[in-house]
Amino acid sequence: MLKRFNPEGVAAPLSNYSHGVVVPAGWRHLHVSGQIGAEADGAAPGDPARQAELCFANLLAVLAAEGMTAENLVSVTTYVVGEENLAAVRAARAETLGDVAPASTLVFVPALASPALKVEVQAVAASVV
Repeated sequence: MLKRFNPEGVAAPLSNYSHGVVVPAGWRHLHVSGQIGAEADGAAPGDPARQAELCFANLLAVLAAEGMTAENLVSVTTYVVGEENLAAVRAARAETLGDVAPASTLVFVPALASPALKVEVQAVAASVV
């Protein structure tokens, strides 16, 4: 089981994440490339909220392909274009990850690989071998 923790003496997390996650010895790791807010056909909807939903849905799909779930997430990095999109990203994350609290970083960026993209999520997961 992954050990998620927030040590004393460190400010409490600003949202649902852990300051640290320990992966037990012998577990396998899955590094998930940045998942963009695109449909299966590659089309990115214009709505940033829908893009955020797709990012997290795509993340879960990659995890599922290796027999993992959100519970296996060690860390998540989220890139967001525009502070005005933060609420939508947080809502999509909360809906998708629920109470799971991986180590997390959220970064506002001026742009992603395509001007149409507003959100990208990359992650690391681990599971028992």
